[in-house]
Amino acid sequence: MVEPALSQPETGTALNERFHLIQPAPLAGSIGAEARELITSSDGVFVFDQNGRKLIDGPAGMWCVNVGHRNRALADAMHEQTMSLTYSTPWYTSNAPAEKLAEMLAERAPGDLNHVFLTTGGSSAVETAIRLAQFYNNVRGLPQKKLLVSRQGSYHGSTYLTASLNGRPRDHDWMDGASDLVRKLSCPNPFHRPAGLSIEAFEDFLIDEFRALIEREGADRIAAFIAEPIQASGGVLMSPPNYLKRMHAICVEHDILYIADEVVTAFGRLGHIFASEDVFGIQPDMITFAKGVTSGYFPLGGVMVSERLFAELRRSNHPNANFVHGLTYSSHPIGCTVAIRNIELMEDGLLEHVRDIGPYFQEQLRTLEELPLVGEVRGAALMAGIECVADAKAENPLDLDLTVGKRIDFHCQENGLLVRPLINMCVMSPPLTISRSQVDMMTDALRKGIEATARDLIREGLWRPA
Repeated sequence: MVEPALSQPETGTALNERFHLIQPAPLAGSIGAEARELITSSDGVFVFDQNGRKLIDGPAGMWCVNVGHRNRALADAMHEQTMSLTYSTPWYTSNAPAEKLAEMLAERAPGDLNHVFLTTGGSSAVETAIRLAQFYNNVRGLPQKKLLVSRQGSYHGSTYLTASLNGRPRDHDWMDGASDLVRKLSCPNPFHRPAGLSIEAFEDFLIDEFRALIEREGADRIAAFIAEPIQASGGVLMSPPNYLKRMHAICVEHDILYIADEVVTAFGRLGHIFASEDVFGIQPDMITFAKGVTSGYFPLGGVMVSERLFAELRRSNHPNANFVHGLTYSSHPIGCTVAIRNIELMEDGLLEHVRDIGPYFQEQLRTLEELPLVGEVRGAALMAGIECVADAKAENPLDLDLTVGKRIDFHCQENGLLVRPLINMCVMSPPLTISRSQVDMMTDALRKGIEATARDLIREGLWRPA
């Protein structure tokens, strides 16, 4: 959303008396004094702002409102569970919804991922996976095997450890992290591959880079490789065709755990409950998930864990080793109930709908590539990224105006669409219930928004078409 200009404090009124809510990712110059546009209500694929405007929810909240807003089935499930069992501690009790959800997830996860540790969201899911990888190697007598490998352009969370894995531009400019534990590989984005390399050669380059890292650091020091199947918050970055399979094979070869971060790609976004095997042909050691598991109606996340890992832990020489990790709201009965009903809704035709409408969604959005400001439209199923560039032929990022995404979002809202702006990119991941006519509305609003932004940039002398 476009951030409106900050109001000046009234005479004699301190800032903290005007602004109380600290917004995510605030700037130091306005921290504690930021006002963002209010969303007041929602329905289906639409949200309504404080001015009464009806907007298609282009980002589905934050990749999460998969079954759409105001779904009565989820609301009823939440109410009924609240009036039955509101909460039970996971530390020394269990509850029926958590047990049922665990069984459902195990049945749908690939390979031998038969176990799930439930958390409160994506960051806590990834944190759990990393801590489990460390615990796993400690118990195996490999305390030196702790390094974590991620990629540039990635996003894995906001806790101290998970944020250390992130590889998006500017994420680490002013923030500390566990940099001693993390090694980063190149971003696998073919659009910005080195000049002169084919996509096949670029894929080979990425694979060779991972092998070189293992040779340099030692496989006996690397615990895990973590990867989003599609780098979502980095701009819906699509890796070369066989890259993930080849990276997985290297992990298997060198006893490195492969963690698939499916916080975005799971639960329908790509037309399947889990995408790792069904879409990318991979059986990871762990899968992290969140967001779409409850369609954003309740905070819930989790980690699917391979039976192989647990079997190794059980036959170790340290049966009393304690995985001292848990959360107050792990296995929350209300969240688990919502997740169960959410999965039922997805499997009652919604997954098929995504697989049917996904190609149309991609086809329509790719018509925007004819606009001079658009360098590439990429994505799969119901997630897409529109990257704007200064020179489409040279494939240079539009660094002359780092807020071009916000400019497009502003104009799109005037045309009935809410966009998620990311510097020079716009990310689209609408509710899975979107219809073809609504895809057309979205594409038309994006086209008008990008064209209006181009006119603004030309008028302000910031950009001229190549």
